[in-house]
Amino acid sequence: MTYSAPIDTSIPCLLLAAGRGERMRPLTDFLPKPLLEVQGKSLLTWHLETLQSAGIKQVVINLAWLGEKISAALGTGAAFGLKIDYSPENEALETAGGICQALPILAPEDYFIVMNGDVFCPNFPLAQLLTVLRKMRLATEKKLAHLILVPNPSQHPDGDFYLQEGVVRADEDLNISIPTGLHQKPNLLLNAERLTFSGIGIYHRDLFNGLLRGEKAKLAPLLVAAMTKNQVTGEKYLGSWHDVGSPNRLNELNRGPK
Repeated sequence: MTYSAPIDTSIPCLLLAAGRGERMRPLTDFLPKPLLEVQGKSLLTWHLETLQSAGIKQVVINLAWLGEKISAALGTGAAFGLKIDYSPENEALETAGGICQALPILAPEDYFIVMNGDVFCPNFPLAQLLTVLRKMRLATEKKLAHLILVPNPSQHPDGDFYLQEGVVRADEDLNISIPTGLHQKPNLLLNAERLTFSGIGIYHRDLFNGLLRGEKAKLAPLLVAAMTKNQVTGEKYLGSWHDVGSPNRLNELNRGPK
């Protein structure tokens, strides 16, 4: 990521930490997944240190399963030089539902950052990502999201979306279905690469218009609808990134630096 625009560190950030972590059981029976430790620090601690180093001050964490353990561990955020607020959910509301629930606490002017609490991405260059904001705000046509995409990991070989010259597209966007293993791309996908969504992105609050607070809602349909209008940009990230989706993967990360 190489940008030269000024950085806006007033943008708030939402860390998603409400999931049950079913695939991580029994580890998550008594500890919320984002508090699992990688190389001596919880996944959330890694994120908070990244936010602090980038100059971000306002952080909201959504809570559901064992959420009280997260708020007890992190408190007000003073230890990280941050201000942490919490967005409780009686039950996990899915990604978009959780974001909608947290919007009044985030109170973004327009854009805000969202990071999945269960990914491990040490040294992520968040300060460089923040410079995308100015470009998004100056765009002639409003962009509703900017996604960080990564090479497809072994557990997710087919990826999620296509990245084509800085624009993110989906199968639904192009009204096609690409069979697994097919190497020839339709003309609409020339110079496009299919990648995996990292769980890190910048969103405009208007992406969530029409959702009701307290109701479950998935993020993917909102993104795909915006993609059909060329309102989603993105970039490929080649740094260290891991979806901590199984006890085996957690053990692998704890065997040594990544």
